[in-house]
Amino acid sequence: MLVPVILAGGAGTRLWPVSRRAYPKPFIRLPDGRSLLQRTLERAAALPGVAHVLTVTNRDHYFQTRDEYAACRTDGLRHGYLLEPCGRNTAPAIGLAARRLLEEAGDEAVMLVLPADHLVEDEAAFAEAVSRAERLARAGRLVTFGIRPGRPETGYGYIRVGEALAEGGEVLGHAVERFVEKPDEATARRYLEEGGYLWNSGMFCFRADRILEAMGETAPELLEKIDACWAALGAREEPLELPRAPFEALPDISVDYAVMEKASDVAVVPCELGWSDIGSWDALGALAPADEAGNRIAGEGVLLLDSRGCVVRSEGGRVVAGIGLEGLVVVDTDDALLVAPRGEAQRVREVVDRLRAAGHESVDHHRTVHRPWGTYTVLEEGERFKIKRIVVKPGASLSLQMHYHRSEHWVVVSGTARVTNGDRERLVRTNESTYIPAGTPHRLENPGVVPLVIIEVQSGEYLGEDDIVRFEDRYGRARASGEGGGGGAAG
Repeated sequence: MLVPVILAGGAGTRLWPVSRRAYPKPFIRLPDGRSLLQRTLERAAALPGVAHVLTVTNRDHYFQTRDEYAACRTDGLRHGYLLEPCGRNTAPAIGLAARRLLEEAGDEAVMLVLPADHLVEDEAAFAEAVSRAERLARAGRLVTFGIRPGRPETGYGYIRVGEALAEGGEVLGHAVERFVEKPDEATARRYLEEGGYLWNSGMFCFRADRILEAMGETAPELLEKIDACWAALGAREEPLELPRAPFEALPDISVDYAVMEKASDVAVVPCELGWSDIGSWDALGALAPADEAGNRIAGEGVLLLDSRGCVVRSEGGRVVAGIGLEGLVVVDTDDALLVAPRGEAQRVREVVDRLRAAGHESVDHHRTVHRPWGTYTVLEEGERFKIKRIVVKPGASLSLQMHYHRSEHWVVVSGTARVTNGDRERLVRTNESTYIPAGTPHRLENPGVVPLVIIEVQSGEYLGEDDIVRFEDRYGRARASGEGGGGGAAG
């Protein structure tokens, strides 16, 4: 049984301001309208014999991940989830996924580990490479996928290719001679000229029992903590939520450092897939077609005059006009604007670090925030007031909640709302409104089959998102939340 294991997480730093902590790179839309996460799932589901996909993601991203998957053409595919309470890199994620697959499917389970934020354009070549990797994995090899380099790239690690590995006269891959850290420009050029070097893609294939055995050999303390975390797991109910305390005790380490660079029987399958890890605005911008001046534009409302070689993405709904620009990256969202020379776009992480140190909200959230029940958008805020647009999915319900310091006015724009206000329940229809006094338990539900849209006006002495007490919540969130849980009708 081949089981794709999709690693869907990330901190949302390299592609800020479109990616954020609460909206990381896998959710970013590509020019075809699909997200990287959706493309990854569809690519995995199309492989022969795949009937089950396991996704490892942060608990906060679970409902949004399910929404992304629901829009994919993967009828009949069975989904499993491992939900992490915090980020701990790829080695713990892979180890725990292996524990789950070994328990469910035995030592015949072969894992195909796929980061959710990578792009593969040639899916036929991908399927052929996976077929070769699976055969090597069933023979006990730890397999990685190596991309044949087309340029002297300094942003990727490299793999030095060793002897050929054949089966029945067919070369399936090569032994890995060694892994090489990201090189400088001169070294990358030498690798390209010499040949025998591949980019390390971060995709892997191995039997579940074999990767755990290798962890025991190369990182026994890591495996011990993985086993302790798995043993602390409660009821085996979908999705599986990993227990916080033992998970936080796991080291933050990649599977490359923990296992692949130290283990024996490591193999690489060389391939050309049209692959990219979309690790910069240059890489994402390259997916948009270039105009006659070499500009690559995504989004509506962009107007460039006498400009050359620019990457411009507009998501803020505003007109973005440029005159006489050359070699710039311009990314506009509804609450942040990034402008940088294309050669400096990798430094966006430094911007994110400074914003995080200052406690700026744009590191974590967009103005539109996704919640299990829908979305809310902050339209305007000032002293003692905040205005939000709230969209509730059909059949969805917010928690039964209360706020100490603010009251709320709700106006239904479209759809019908079922409103609990203290001990009263009523339907509020389009163009009608209701008022929720401070200190009153309340709930907003959408009993209909179309999205419910309301405008919420909050007023009071304190409007922070942590002024929320949850009494009941179908999504398993805490009774009291200081995690930006949406506040008000957005909780």
